[in-house]
Amino acid sequence: MAIFINETTRIVVQGFTGKIGTFHAQDMINYGSNVVGGITPGKGGQIHLGLPVFNTAKEAVQQAGAEASIIFVPPAFAADSIMEAADAGIKYCVAITDGIPTQDMMTVKNFLRRFPKDQRMILTGPNCAGTISPGRAMLGIMPGHIYLPGNVGIVGRSGTLGYEAADQMKRLGIGVSSSVGIGGDPINGSSHRDILEHFETDPETKVVLMIGEIGGPQEVEAGLYAKEHMTKPVIAYIAGLTAPEGRRMGHAGAIISSAGESAAEKVALLKDLGVVICPTPAAMGDTVAAVLAAM
Repeated sequence: MAIFINETTRIVVQGFTGKIGTFHAQDMINYGSNVVGGITPGKGGQIHLGLPVFNTAKEAVQQAGAEASIIFVPPAFAADSIMEAADAGIKYCVAITDGIPTQDMMTVKNFLRRFPKDQRMILTGPNCAGTISPGRAMLGIMPGHIYLPGNVGIVGRSGTLGYEAADQMKRLGIGVSSSVGIGGDPINGSSHRDILEHFETDPETKVVLMIGEIGGPQEVEAGLYAKEHMTKPVIAYIAGLTAPEGRRMGHAGAIISSAGESAAEKVALLKDLGVVICPTPAAMGDTVAAVLAAM
């Protein structure tokens, strides 16, 4: 059944008429995603890419039945767009935008906590590649053609490593149930652990590949959850084995600030928790294949 999105999910694009929003909206439409319109304040009532433009997320929900949204809004205004989606009743939101101020994301997190858990919008990102359920729907900026439909779930902070994993798996004839990018910022909408919970309840997902990196406790927290609650094998690749302590590597959240946050420490802790470790990025596909063969 995939997680978060499928072929019937009614999608709107926030920042629809801008250059980046237009490009990726068209790509999602071409993939087969059920895009029902977009949002650009002040341009409501117009038609763009053959679809209606709304002034607000609330209009998109009321008039087009929008269930999911994707954010292509500049950093200074992106937090407001995320909160507007949540307030309108959007169920799932992907924030692609890079560079949202940390203070803004703290405001977003506090805003989302005001909603009862069963009514709270699920947010992934910011600074992520999005989510894809291969052959069903794409809500992101990834190259859809490299994903083969299947039963392996992918969750990662790095978009490009997620692409690499999907491509390696496809070459081996292994498919993906859903691939979810959570983004590389210090404060993000959903953690590895959050996504593992959804994969655990998805009957189509048999194995989960978790792609992590240096900085923060998220991967180890996910490993603890997997040991205590998951019935499905979890594989992990942790990037940054050669990263020097105290230096940011790529993502804003990829900085070792305390014990247990280096790649080597994370790998050791995850091994102790029973997570299968992928030793190099070139071995992600082969590691998944070996785990599947052993099941």
